[in-house]
Amino acid sequence: MANMDVNEFREFGKAAIDWVADYLENVRDREVLPSVEPGYLHEMIPSEIPEQGDHWKSIMEDFKRCILPGITHWQSPNFHAFYPSQTSYSSIVGETLAAGLGVVGFSWICSPACTELEVIMMNWLGQLLNLPKCFLNCDDGNGGGIIQGSASESIFVAVLVAREQAVRRLKVEHPELTESEIRGRMVAYTSDQSNSAVEKSGILGAIKMRLLPANDDCVLRGSTLIKAVEEDKANGLFPVIMVATLGTTGTCAYDKLEEIGPYCNENNIWLHIDAAYAGASFCLPEYAWIKKGLEAADSLNFNLHKWLFVNFDCCAMWFKDANRITDAFSVDRIYLQHKYQGQSKAPDYRHWQIQLGRRFRSLKVWVTLKTMGAEKIRELIRFHISLAQKLEAYAQADDRFGGDFFHPSTGVLPSQGEDALSKQLLENITKRKKIYMIPATFQGKFILRFMIGGIDPQPADIDYAWNEIKTQTDVLLGVDENGNDVSVKDIIKQEMFEKEKPIGKITESLNGLVLANEKAK
Repeated sequence: MANMDVNEFREFGKAAIDWVADYLENVRDREVLPSVEPGYLHEMIPSEIPEQGDHWKSIMEDFKRCILPGITHWQSPNFHAFYPSQTSYSSIVGETLAAGLGVVGFSWICSPACTELEVIMMNWLGQLLNLPKCFLNCDDGNGGGIIQGSASESIFVAVLVAREQAVRRLKVEHPELTESEIRGRMVAYTSDQSNSAVEKSGILGAIKMRLLPANDDCVLRGSTLIKAVEEDKANGLFPVIMVATLGTTGTCAYDKLEEIGPYCNENNIWLHIDAAYAGASFCLPEYAWIKKGLEAADSLNFNLHKWLFVNFDCCAMWFKDANRITDAFSVDRIYLQHKYQGQSKAPDYRHWQIQLGRRFRSLKVWVTLKTMGAEKIRELIRFHISLAQKLEAYAQADDRFGGDFFHPSTGVLPSQGEDALSKQLLENITKRKKIYMIPATFQGKFILRFMIGGIDPQPADIDYAWNEIKTQTDVLLGVDENGNDVSVKDIIKQEMFEKEKPIGKITESLNGLVLANEKAK
């Protein structure tokens, strides 16, 4: 067939939207994990491009036959792994509009609406999350925000900016050293509970990243940072940046900003806050304690694609002084210049990021926030927290779970079992593909990490997940439904790994995670 014309585009687009709507409406009926082996798609799709194109209807059939079987269903309410990575119908529409416009917005003149809407959206988000005013784009300050692709990208940008700012300062303070010698002595800091992206940013940024030990509650304290920095200073090293975490990947713990921040400010150490995992909770007054000390930060990031109903990729990043990033990253060729550059309400975002080109991400943010409104967002986040608390109540009521082994945001572990039992339980659950969880460690113990996800999670989804966890624990420990001991031989004979009680169709499902890490207060 010839290249798709506008009429075929209309047909294909409508068919695709209808399929997506049906998929999301019924996603909980699918097994959350695929049943394919590595290389499956290589056997289904030709190794070379076809000489003649297919009709869109044929492509849709191939999509359902080849692609769909290899999909892990992140939007399923039975997806409890990694982190919330939700979408929403409004965000999908915004993404579609942006794709249709095809904007590449690296400067204001490339599409004024692309730049200015992003400035406004970053202020909307900052106000929704109750951020200190110093991070907003205001006439009386130097703050401002940008939408990056991911937390990994944002953290890497922060490391690079901090590094270049430090080089300039240290060249003045230490004229006896070459620039290479200065760079070779630089060191960065983070918690051993921080996301892998932080450690990777040190590798990419050619700066040593020290992983400092968190305490028994997985929280990094100021005293630990101070000790490490003073040791490094005594050894002739140059501390450059501290990356603190609000909502660690493993246990959703919160580093002590009120202890870390003042010391960083006093010692010319850039403080970046990674709030990718739990930043949405800032919009709730009852969780204001999580961000205590945030005003000391030089930059921070929060992923809208984790808990604010915007599809991947969309990471909000704010700077207290945006001039510091433009000073570090600015390369202004003649073909990129225009007569309006340099205005605060029309920043050229190419100076705030690694790549030159950039997507019109603020459009899907605008459509989503304008559709939902702040009140609905707060309502949904509170609802998701209540779902997590429902799981916690189940775990605490079962002698084999909870207690010292239950931790907010994660955590079911047979209390009489060793790590081997917990690992086997997770393996058994994963094989069944009814729900999907991943592990973490807490105080040296292997735990099953549970995150509430999906496009519209409901209480019945938590009931379903708990039934799966409890039933498979009974099987593993040799206990039948009446609490009687059962031999492994009898379990196999009864085929309990394959059979389960019908629990009926579960209602529809949207995302969440547990935030109540009270120990970290």
